[in-house]
Amino acid sequence: MSEFVTILIMSAALGMDAFSVTLGMGMLGLRGRQIFRIGLTIGLFHVAMPLLGMATGKWLSTYFDMVAIYIGGGLLLLIGLQMILSAFSTEDNSFLKPVGWGLMAFAVSVSLDSFSAGLSLGILGAKTILTVALIGFVSMVLSWLGLLIGAKFQKYIGIYGELLGGCILIGFGIKIMFPL
Repeated sequence: MSEFVTILIMSAALGMDAFSVTLGMGMLGLRGRQIFRIGLTIGLFHVAMPLLGMATGKWLSTYFDMVAIYIGGGLLLLIGLQMILSAFSTEDNSFLKPVGWGLMAFAVSVSLDSFSAGLSLGILGAKTILTVALIGFVSMVLSWLGLLIGAKFQKYIGIYGELLGGCILIGFGIKIMFPL
């Protein structure tokens, strides 16, 4: 049960990036069908990317054993720091439209951190099906929530969602590298 809770919290942390980005996208006046497609696509990429990362991480762990644990924890630290730094970034990615190739590029961009987290989880031997299903589901739901409430709350919680997600990943990275 504790592994489930840990994976659920990590899934929420990874989904915070998608949530914070879709808050802004929610201001585009999207229709219900578009919101459904965007959330579903983001969820599917949040399944595929950590799955690919976990496969890579499991392969690495068979060859590097204890060093792999520090690599996994370090990657989570770096992802968390990157999320925090990007929360303060002034770059605007509005050139990506949420249709066709633009939607695919958008989904890849918000799920890249899931690949790295999957790499860490694969090194640590997490349960694959449970992990990728939770990451994908939570990211999809958080994306839908972000799209639906984006127009009202984007300017208030956009940066805080990404900051919270980054802090959680940093915490897990430290916990993995330095267990009590």
